[in-house]
Amino acid sequence: MKDGDVMAGIPQKPGYEGADSSDPLATLMRARQLIHDAQAAIEEASQSVVQQRASSAEIPGREARLAQAENDREELAARLLEVEHQVGRLMTLYVATYQLHATLDPADVQSTIAEIAVNLLGAEKFALFLRDDEADVLEIRMQEGQIDAPWSGAATYAGGDRLIDASLLDGMLRFGPAEGSPVLVVVPLRVQDITLGALVLTKLFEHKVGLDEEDRELLDLLGAHAASALFASRVYARAARKLRTLEGLIKLVKKG
Repeated sequence: MKDGDVMAGIPQKPGYEGADSSDPLATLMRARQLIHDAQAAIEEASQSVVQQRASSAEIPGREARLAQAENDREELAARLLEVEHQVGRLMTLYVATYQLHATLDPADVQSTIAEIAVNLLGAEKFALFLRDDEADVLEIRMQEGQIDAPWSGAATYAGGDRLIDASLLDGMLRFGPAEGSPVLVVVPLRVQDITLGALVLTKLFEHKVGLDEEDRELLDLLGAHAASALFASRVYARAARKLRTLEGLIKLVKKG
């Protein structure tokens, strides 16, 4: 998900720079603008240092001070780039969680989880497992790409992969590789003590080198938000079905 996609993913608020500081997105956008301003100031200072260096060779000690200033400038520029990267990820995460909770349609929530897997996590191959409470089975609701596993392409998951099984049991993240398993990471979808399913990643895109500690925090957060969004959409869907049934019964009674 690119920067342009971030703003396209949510309703726009005019004049975000002057928006209420309680708006997380407005705060993040303002932070990004401040970073850009600081980088411009650093670049201007760098040019000034170069000009001073060209005319200061005859002044004792000034060359050393200029070298120190240049080192400080480079260190600050590197830190600003890192901060900008973090702000960008937070903006993307904000949009992802917004989209998860913006609908109460279970199908839309599942599609949003798939989009997050591709655009935010860089997953080329993955599967979404969701538990059907009525049938007491774990359904494979979505699969992207051909996965080298016994359960690939099946309608349900009956167990057998130790990483997936362990994650479903205790609700903890599991990272591969493991013998006999193609899984890179299992993200459990858990609300309190209820495990609704899991997002299983088996292959990343080539541009995604791997999953680091930063990604681990992101996976934990997204797993929790995805689970709560799925739970809310299920409760709403059940309530809507009961309401339609009740309305139908009332119509029958009135006709009788």
